[in-house]
Amino acid sequence: MIDQILELHRDVRWLHIGCDEVYYLGEGETSKQWLQQEQNSHAKLCLSHMQAVASHVLTQHPGVTPLVWDDMLRDIPQEQLKASGVPQLVEPVLWDYGADLDVHGKVFLIGKYQECGFQRLWAASAFKGATGASQALPPVEHHIRNHELWLQVAGSGPKDALQGIILTGWQRYDHFSVLCELLPVGIPSLAACLQSLVHGGFAEDVRLRAERFLGVSSLEIADTVRYVTGWFSPYHRRRKLVHPVMIQHIQPEALSLLSRWNNLVQQLEVALQPVFYPDTIEEWLEENVLPSLQRLQDLLQDLGEAAARQPPPTSPGWDTGQNP
Repeated sequence: MIDQILELHRDVRWLHIGCDEVYYLGEGETSKQWLQQEQNSHAKLCLSHMQAVASHVLTQHPGVTPLVWDDMLRDIPQEQLKASGVPQLVEPVLWDYGADLDVHGKVFLIGKYQECGFQRLWAASAFKGATGASQALPPVEHHIRNHELWLQVAGSGPKDALQGIILTGWQRYDHFSVLCELLPVGIPSLAACLQSLVHGGFAEDVRLRAERFLGVSSLEIADTVRYVTGWFSPYHRRRKLVHPVMIQHIQPEALSLLSRWNNLVQQLEVALQPVFYPDTIEEWLEENVLPSLQRLQDLLQDLGEAAARQPPPTSPGWDTGQNP
């Protein structure tokens, strides 16, 4: 795999060989037999694999430096890390995508890795993904906060300990999960996170700069329709109850939205075709677009049935809060 990748990318300086979240470490039959020997352990098994893979990279592809995610290294005793020879072969990437990142814990890890012999360290954040396997829109404030905390780590640890930060952007949690945020909807979050890193935070002037670059008035997204949630809730829909005045508020907007949805779906399919395989487009539309389209169609059908059952109004009726 390494040789195939580097055959296609001949000018790379770093190669990420992963090695993170090895949930089934030692579960294979060969590994079980190896672990039965008294001097062997799960930590030693992990380090021996890293050593073998990294050595192949360095031997067969001089000038390419292997990177590894750091989670499997965090709990290995320092002396064992030193003795393994791994610190001379790879550069660890300390990763954390949370808005509650433990700054002091990361600074401690940096010190530990340096004492073990790792000369160069990296950080990894996320500008999309990492907040839900089926997340459709990135929670921008979450990702901004993650980067602000990484800035604190960089400012609190040993000077120049971190070589840089890798902004990950997930598209699936794994090969069996659904698609999460696609790149286009992640661009605002990416812009905000990059601006945070460049300016050392996301103060109001930085926010305005990011919004100006993007050509948007706000990075926030509203998602509530008060007439539907307040006057045509699931309770009303099941009973086919609706105030006649509310029909005038809901139906035109819903019909307009349905028309825009249908146009958008057609445009979206055309836009996705140069980027994704047909089965990926089908999956994403079925998972993220068609359910919303169906809900809108169902809403309009329920509204029509409820309207047909309502007698003509003979009195002012309910107070909708629209009149003084």
